[in-house]
Amino acid sequence: MSVQSKHIFVNLPVKNLDRSKAFFEEMGFGFDEEMTDEKGACMIIGPSIYGMLLTEEFFRSFSKREIADTSNSAEVITAISATSKDEVDSLVNAAFAAGAQQAGEKMDDEYMYLKSFKDLDGHMWEVLYMTEEETK
Repeated sequence: MSVQSKHIFVNLPVKNLDRSKAFFEEMGFGFDEEMTDEKGACMIIGPSIYGMLLTEEFFRSFSKREIADTSNSAEVITAISATSKDEVDSLVNAAFAAGAQQAGEKMDDEYMYLKSFKDLDGHMWEVLYMTEEETK
C-alpha cells in the first residue's frame, strides 16, 4: 500500500503577514484562527489542505537554508483544483484584483483548464479544472 497522508500543510515564507492574509481573504480563503498568530496564519485551502503563511523570521526557524528570492527563481508551484472553468476564472481574477501578477500562460485543452498567478511574495499558484474522466 502506498503512503496516504491525511493532511497537507504547504509552508510559505511571507514578508508581511497581515498583507498576505488580506490578499488571500480577498480571494475568498478563510483562516483557522486556532492555528494563527503574529508569526503565522493557517489558510484553509480544502478540507485537509492548508497553506501556512509564515513570517520570514519564523520560517527560518524551520530551515537554515536561504529563503528563495522569488523575483528571479522558482521555489515551487502550488496547484489547487477548482470545480469548473468559471471557478478558475473567478479565483484568478480575484487574485489579480488583490494585487497578484501573471505567472504563466493559460492552458485550455480537452483535459485541463488552468490559469496561474504570483502572490504578493512571488509564490507561484496554479488554479486548474480537469474533466471528471481525468480526475478519477
